[in-house]
Amino acid sequence: MTESQARDEICAGGAHLFDRGYVHATAGNISVRLPAAEGGGFLITPTDACLGMLEPRRLARLDADGKQLSGDRASKTIALHRAIYAATAAAGQPAHCVLHTHSTHCVALTLRPDRRAEAGELLPALTPYFVMKVGRVPLVPYHRPGDPLAARAVAERIASYAARGVQLRAVMLARLGPNVWADSPASAAATLEELEETARLAMLDSGQAAPLEPAQIAELRQVFGAQW
Repeated sequence: MTESQARDEICAGGAHLFDRGYVHATAGNISVRLPAAEGGGFLITPTDACLGMLEPRRLARLDADGKQLSGDRASKTIALHRAIYAATAAAGQPAHCVLHTHSTHCVALTLRPDRRAEAGELLPALTPYFVMKVGRVPLVPYHRPGDPLAARAVAERIASYAARGVQLRAVMLARLGPNVWADSPASAAATLEELEETARLAMLDSGQAAPLEPAQIAELRQVFGAQW
């Protein structure tokens, strides 16, 4: 992906998320890790930018160390995004795009008293497509926006799951929202959409549905290569 293509895809992805109601006002951010052929480094949405009104030329361009080179001031979450890029690369499945939203139903689940534990996951295996398209989503306890400890906690989750043979696609920051990563903004948005819709089902169901049984999950692993 060229830098020009990446700029266009970030803006298209932001507009899609905004139109679908997965981000609001100036919440959320998207970044892309640029290949060496394009000079490396990152593109990320500016701080306090509305994802529904992004302009390609105003996206923040950063070098590999996170130093800003051009564009509007970068979102403060670049530290978390860089931690995800580094951790996924170390785990053998490097991400090329990271997005963060404040998706309503995902956040609402973390406000429930039974979801405020220090460890755990946001959702059980409720549907086959959640298992196949999203997979496990660790729940990271609340940290203030931009707290370096959040980046460390996310990197630790990626590494610990990889050690068990599970490559994560997303983590959930309690009271803030999901971070999702993939090969492109469109792929990351598709994963986010499946995650948010599953969270909506869980809210509508009030936690009454039983998850898929182990044999059913094993079949999804065998037939579709699902990681769970």
